[in-house]
Amino acid sequence: MFEVIVLCTLALIWIIVATVQDIKMREVANWINFSLIIFALGFRFFYSLFAEASFMFFYQGLIGLAIFFALGNIFYYSRMFAGGDAKLLIALGAILPFSESFFSNLKIFALFFFVFLIVGAIYGLIWSTVLVIKNFKEFKKQFLNHHIKYKNKIYLVMFFGILCMFLGFIETLFFLTGVLIFILPYFYIYAKAIDEACMVKKIKTKDLREGDWLYKNTKIKNKIIKANWDGLTKEQIKLIQKYKKQIKIKQGIPFVPVFLISFAILITLYFLEFSFSFF
Repeated sequence: MFEVIVLCTLALIWIIVATVQDIKMREVANWINFSLIIFALGFRFFYSLFAEASFMFFYQGLIGLAIFFALGNIFYYSRMFAGGDAKLLIALGAILPFSESFFSNLKIFALFFFVFLIVGAIYGLIWSTVLVIKNFKEFKKQFLNHHIKYKNKIYLVMFFGILCMFLGFIETLFFLTGVLIFILPYFYIYAKAIDEACMVKKIKTKDLREGDWLYKNTKIKNKIIKANWDGLTKEQIKLIQKYKKQIKIKQGIPFVPVFLISFAILITLYFLEFSFSFF
């Protein structure tokens, strides 16, 4: 159990630092994520070398890192996570294998993601509600604009939702699916309106940082700098700063607090289970 306590303490310290940086700057520095991987694997290696009969504890860390590396890249390239969030998830892959049993670790991974999804949904709802309240006039304007823009598609989707609800007389699952389809367009418009009304910010170009997201494509002389998911490079920032004084960027919700809350819940559940099984 000592080794698990060390790993959890290590992760909590690093995630707290990452949370503070994410809230303040809307980014997580690479050194935080990479150093967490190095320290976690380093501890696993030396613990296995001096305190274990085998290197299975170290190998499970490598396996966890490989699994979470794949998941982090999936989340990043599907545009669910920003780069810092994806790298932090990868780093947790070196932490979360608490057991020397692969199947026990899979259960821990599954529990973490289950908690993560619930916490993320609640956190996102609370944060978005606060943003709507603070920017209600602009949000209302964007919501109505998007409703008008997509109204034909909205009504089509809602029509299919109603059809599915009628099929609920045959099977309950159809009714539940129909309700989900019926309200889905409004969730989409809600998210789009928040994105346009609450997440766009005009800043001075001297304050641009590598990885910032442009609000839209920007033309500099004969060159177009595209607003893409990877964010701005250092070269692009220098070019923008040379010709523009202000520019609009998009800011995401600081999501690292979800990692902190989810990890704290996970280790609480883990140690509670260990305590009960111990006694």
